[in-house]
Amino acid sequence: MRIALSAVLLDVPRAAVIWLSLLGVIMLAVAILALRPRLLRFDAGARIRDAALPSPDEHADRQRDQDRWAGEVAVATDRAEATARRRRDEWLTAQDEAEQAWQAYEAAEANVRRLADAAAMPLPQTPRTPAEYAERERWLHRAALDAYWRRELSVEQLSDVFAHRGWDPRLHPVQQELMLHRAVRDHLFARQQAAREREQAAWRAAELAGAAAHNLREEMIAALLPPVEERESVLPLVGFGDVDQTRDIPAVAIGRAPVPA
Repeated sequence: MRIALSAVLLDVPRAAVIWLSLLGVIMLAVAILALRPRLLRFDAGARIRDAALPSPDEHADRQRDQDRWAGEVAVATDRAEATARRRRDEWLTAQDEAEQAWQAYEAAEANVRRLADAAAMPLPQTPRTPAEYAERERWLHRAALDAYWRRELSVEQLSDVFAHRGWDPRLHPVQQELMLHRAVRDHLFARQQAAREREQAAWRAAELAGAAAHNLREEMIAALLPPVEERESVLPLVGFGDVDQTRDIPAVAIGRAPVPA
């Protein structure tokens, strides 16, 4: 009997240590669950979101595609910006040409007004001889040719002068000079109108090129930014234990309402 009792007494400390260890583990688990109750809770929304989101390999493939697309957009943006700068330079050049053409036309118009005032005065009398008419014709041809080399007359106008289509070489030199300056004015006005149309076309082309470059620049910035993944937007589920969905029912008085006297 004593031997059995002594054997039991020897095992008591060992059993106490085991029970105390188990009790400590249980208390630790209870404390963890009390502090972090979500560790053992089944979150169906999180499971579904994780299944719906792309895997790391798919994410890497998307990132490579995004980087390649960003590179292509960057190259296109550089080309579009170069085109926009070239179009703007062309527009500035066309604007300068239109301004110069307008100034030349204004100078020609001033010369026409000056000669018109001079032609309104009595013209000096000159002998009407064949030599005088030949001299007037030579002067007209020489003046028209000089105006053509100055790009103040077109080829068609010069041909009309030499063919005497609409031109009378027998007129007085003052009248011939007035007609010549009117032809120069008309030609410079046509050049000014053409330069104005070119300037407007160049301006429209510059505006379109600038808008295209701006759009590509914005697209390049959007392509370079990392994609934003909204994890909470994929099948958002609300836990039933998080929100108290009960509400108090207002008390309703049963009985007859008091009648005012």
